[in-house]
Amino acid sequence: MNLPKTYTEFCKTYPEIAAAYRKMGEKIHEHGPLDERSRALVKLGLAMGARLEGGVHSQTRKALEIGLTDEEIRQVALLGIPTLGFPASMANMTWVEDILDK
Repeated sequence: MNLPKTYTEFCKTYPEIAAAYRKMGEKIHEHGPLDERSRALVKLGLAMGARLEGGVHSQTRKALEIGLTDEEIRQVALLGIPTLGFPASMANMTWVEDILDK
């Protein structure tokens, strides 16, 4: 996976904080009944709802890694239209396509 330079530099500069952050994420993923696929969809939707371009990029990459299809990922952006609005959902679609087009 081609990670953003800012993230890789953070990990090099603050390895202990990065490790603790990763460990927290692992523990959260282990807790609760949601399977990996459901968690990926939820996290993608959360990033979209918060309008976090980098988060949408990251969660799209992670969703692809675990086998979600391009169409499943695009549907998450489309589902936002009635809740987030058309402009926000089009921004999310653009951010998803940044990754899917690679």
